Amino acid sequence: MERGAIELTVGMFVLVGVICLGYLAVKLGKLELIGGNYYELHAEFSSASGLKPGAPVEIAGVQVGRVKDIRLQDDQAHVVFSIQDGVAIYSDAIASIKTRGIIGEKYVEISPGGSGERLRNGGVIQDTESGIDLEQVISQFIHGTVQ
Repeated sequence: MERGAIELTVGMFVLVGVICLGYLAVKLGKLELIGGNYYELHAEFSSASGLKPGAPVEIAGVQVGRVKDIRLQDDQAHVVFSIQDGVAIYSDAIASIKTRGIIGEKYVEISPGGSGERLRNGGVIQDTESGIDLEQVISQFIHGTVQ
């Protein structure tokens, strides 16, 4: 009988450990298991080079969402963002792909605008700026075609 109690205790300990690891994986990975309080916005860029799903979306240096999806649509990079509810973004907003540091990760910076109507779920940010391709700039510099 004592052996059964030890096995039950070890089993409970392992179960609690697995639950804790799952919780940490969700929180640290910033995963959304059940929808969350987010709405989607869309934008089209001429190039989304280096931008990946899961990249942060920021306003004034504060993270307000994540890049949900990137796909090719009509020769443009169609990017879908998940933005936290309560964050107001207007129809005159500008979305820019930026780089942290010289060779850091890519993220999206949104200038939220202030005039026009507020974008709702499924809204489209019309004004976009693609990121700078560092390799292309260095190549132009080396070959003397920088203007």
